[in-house]
Amino acid sequence: MSDRGWAVRIGDVLLPPVLLLAMLFLSVSLPARAQLSVDVTRGTVDPVPLALPDFAAVNEQETSSGPLSDIGVQIAQVISSNLQSTGLFRALDPAAFIEPITAETRRPRFASSWRPLGAQGLVTGRVQILADGNLRVEFRLWDVISEAQLEGMGYTTPVTNWRRIAHVISDRIYTRLTGEEGYFDTRIVYIAESGDPLNRVKRLAVMDQDGANQQFLTDGSYLVLTPRFSPNRQEITYLSYFNDKPRVYLFNILSNRFEVLGDFPNMTFAPRFSPDGNKVIMSLAEDGNSDIYEMDLRTRRVSRLTDHPGIDTSPSYSPDGRSIVFNSDRGGSQQLYVMDAGGGNVRRISFGKGRYATPVWSPRGDLVAFTKIGGGQRKFRIGVMRPDGEGERLLTDAWQDEGPTWSPNGRVLMFFRTERYDSQGRGGQTSLWSVDLTGYNERRVPTPLDASDPAWSPPLPIATRRR
Repeated sequence: MSDRGWAVRIGDVLLPPVLLLAMLFLSVSLPARAQLSVDVTRGTVDPVPLALPDFAAVNEQETSSGPLSDIGVQIAQVISSNLQSTGLFRALDPAAFIEPITAETRRPRFASSWRPLGAQGLVTGRVQILADGNLRVEFRLWDVISEAQLEGMGYTTPVTNWRRIAHVISDRIYTRLTGEEGYFDTRIVYIAESGDPLNRVKRLAVMDQDGANQQFLTDGSYLVLTPRFSPNRQEITYLSYFNDKPRVYLFNILSNRFEVLGDFPNMTFAPRFSPDGNKVIMSLAEDGNSDIYEMDLRTRRVSRLTDHPGIDTSPSYSPDGRSIVFNSDRGGSQQLYVMDAGGGNVRRISFGKGRYATPVWSPRGDLVAFTKIGGGQRKFRIGVMRPDGEGERLLTDAWQDEGPTWSPNGRVLMFFRTERYDSQGRGGQTSLWSVDLTGYNERRVPTPLDASDPAWSPPLPIATRRR
């Protein structure tokens, strides 16, 4: 197929604001026999074995990001790490590979080279520096058993953007094999913590979902809390104490500019965006009582949604914007409630033993994640339930896990874990972890400092246009 067709523009959040990529759909063979696929709904599965050779260099040369062959190696490594992190896939040892993958576009020898290794899937790729200095990355996904090409694409991008392309390719492979949207081309905003336990320095930080490309957005000179991504993918809202006064800020990642939404005395929790990004919902304290309010970002008009003697906090919109989940002690203990977006029709949904906090509605709308507090050791655990309160399940069982945030596809939760102090006063470190909905794939997410209160971004923006 000719490479004339679609041109793709991908906006990168922290690197250049707009990056141009040329996309090429490579030929895809679709035989009638059953093809490789993965069931993501099962709790324990044997990971699907995949062969992920290094991407071959077409024209070896030095680039601003190192030798081209090294970029090919690193792209394959990022894809391998992404897919293995799901617990659904297992990368085969490259030392066992029989057939060398070259830059030539030829069909792999499945029967003699890949099937004997036990591979069910094979990813081949190549990298090339074009005349204009841009990087060309092409990949193909093969079903080793049926010998069918399942996916194939090519991208043209600045060399420094190679890691972003590896995430995009990972998403396409994941989607093709599972039938669900990928979540690798996303970012995490969180609170980076350092210093004395009694006087912690807290900075706003952002990174790729796998812990790469760490960047601090604030310098730690003032306290920042509970950051949340906007659905428009370019803004973060968070609470900050400036001169000991709480303020709600908007931070635009692309322009690196801050904007004050307003001064809200005694606010207890940071705001969250509505699904359309036009409103922010928050909890405000007045005369010792906390209720839920909504701000229209276009007019800055604030509306009160609850008016109850109990403490109403931690509101989160449903993905369709029609309902809000929050926690309240209006019934005598801290429990979860759901109400209409306008504030009426309040009904309790949690009835288990213990207390419930930090509810977050799944992007799919089918579940609400929460922190459950209780048990003999007063554990903090991450759980999920349906919006009507049925089907409660706890996914973690450490000493103190809290603050869940959903991946964009609603399949994985990230949260932060605090270690218990020992008898010598050592411990108390906080770190980010992820777990999938089965509860069987718990992983630590690397950060350079202690980390808390993560928030997952939507997929990074991709726009297409006809050339």
